[in-house]
Amino acid sequence: MDQFAPSDLKTILHSKRANLYYIRHCRVLVNGGRVEYVTDEGSQSLYWNIPIANTTVLLLGTGTSITQAAMRELAKAGVMVGFSGGGGTPLYSANEMDIEVAWFSPQSEYRPTEYLQHWVRFWFDDGLRLEAAKAIQRARLTRIADHWIGNRKLVDGGFELPADRLKSALEASRRQVDLAPDNTALLTEEARLTKKLFKLACDATDYGEFVRAKNGSGADPANRFLDHGNYLAYGLGATASWVLGLPHGLAVLHGKTRRGGLVFDIADLVKDALILPQAFVSAMRGDDEQGFREACIESLVQAEALDFMIDTVKAIALDLGRPAP
Repeated sequence: MDQFAPSDLKTILHSKRANLYYIRHCRVLVNGGRVEYVTDEGSQSLYWNIPIANTTVLLLGTGTSITQAAMRELAKAGVMVGFSGGGGTPLYSANEMDIEVAWFSPQSEYRPTEYLQHWVRFWFDDGLRLEAAKAIQRARLTRIADHWIGNRKLVDGGFELPADRLKSALEASRRQVDLAPDNTALLTEEARLTKKLFKLACDATDYGEFVRAKNGSGADPANRFLDHGNYLAYGLGATASWVLGLPHGLAVLHGKTRRGGLVFDIADLVKDALILPQAFVSAMRGDDEQGFREACIESLVQAEALDFMIDTVKAIALDLGRPAP
C-alpha cells in the first residue's frame, strides 16, 4: 500500500476542504503518524483525530497546547493555525501580540508566484488599488443579495426580511462604491452599509435595540457571535491569500492601519453575507457558542465561501495586474 507524506495532502484543493476547527482545553500532538488532540476525562486520555487533509483553519483556544511535531505536520498539509482566546476571540499570535489578527502560515520556499506578480503590478498604483478595493466591495454586495434573499434556511430560522428594503440599500451602496474618490470614502460607505444591515437584521429577527460593540466588549449575544463568527471569516481570508501566494500586507482597503489588512479585505466578501444574519438568528434562538459556530461553518461550506474568496481575488489579480502591452 502506498504511503502518503503530509506534504502530499496539499494536492487536495483548499477551496474544497470542509473543516474549520476550534478546540480548547486539550493537547495537540502527533500520535501514530496522525495529528490528534487529546482530552482528559478522569483517569483516561481520549484521542481524537484531526483530518488535516480536509482542514483549512485550526483555532487553538483557552488551555490548549501543541507540539512542534504537530505544527510541522500541519504546515506540511497547508493548514492555517491561529491561537485565540475563549470562544474563538480575540485572536493572538505567540510572537506578535500587538496585531489584531495574525496567523501562523504554512511555510514553503516554493509557493506559487503567479498571482503575486499580477497583484504587485497594480498594487503600487493608487488608482488601480482603489479599483481593486471597489471590486471587492461590489462582489460583497452581490454575495449579500444572493444569500439574504430567498434563503429558506434563514427564513426557517426566523430571519424574514422584505427583499425590496435590502435591494434598495444594496443598490444605493453600489452607487456610492462606484463614485468613491478614495479609500476613505470607500471605508465610510462600507461602515454605513454594515450599520444599515445591522438595522435590517434586527428588524428581520425582532432583536430589538442593537449597538455594535468594539474590542469584543459586547455583553449581548449578537455582539459576541459577530466577534466569534468574523474570526472564522478571517481564517478563510488568510487561507485564500496563502493559497494564492499573496502576503497579508498587500491590502487594498484596510492596509493603512493593519499589517494584515488583506485578510480583512478578503473576509469582507463573506462576513456580512453569511456571518451577520447567522449571529442574529443564533442570538434569538438561544444558541450557545458551539451551536453558533457549527451553524456558521455549515453556511460557509454550503455557500462555498472559500471558493468564492479565491476566485474573486484571483480574478482581480488577473484583471488589474495584466502585463503592459
